[in-house]
Amino acid sequence: MQDWYLYIKAFHIIFFTSWFAGLFYLPRIFVNLAMVEDKNTYDHLLIMARKLYRFITPFLFITVGLGVWLLYLNSAWMKMGWMHVKLALVTILIGYHFLCGNHLKKFQTKTFDKGHIFYRWFNEFPVIILFIVVVLAVVKPF
Repeated sequence: MQDWYLYIKAFHIIFFTSWFAGLFYLPRIFVNLAMVEDKNTYDHLLIMARKLYRFITPFLFITVGLGVWLLYLNSAWMKMGWMHVKLALVTILIGYHFLCGNHLKKFQTKTFDKGHIFYRWFNEFPVIILFIVVVLAVVKPF
């Protein structure tokens, strides 16, 4: 394998890790937004959430782009079941990312209808996906 392949793989890992960090933290901000009663604190948390979402969205696209590039270079992976499961989970995670954007809009317009307990559970979803995706990518079980 050529050296540039390893750079593509390294940057894929860096960007998906950065994307996940944001997906872990953004719903935690939602938990606090759903609980806070002070307007100044609410406005501050809203600014944090908006900036974080704007910051991590490019990481989503870079991660996917690098992943597609890696798939192109390893087209045999598309014949393996683990890759199909991984791609399905990544697709779900992309939906989760944009669902976070939808929840952010609801907080911006103060039309959110979920409580902090919902967002505590909502926050756990990407953790579960991360565990499964990493195991699939490393172990390649089927």
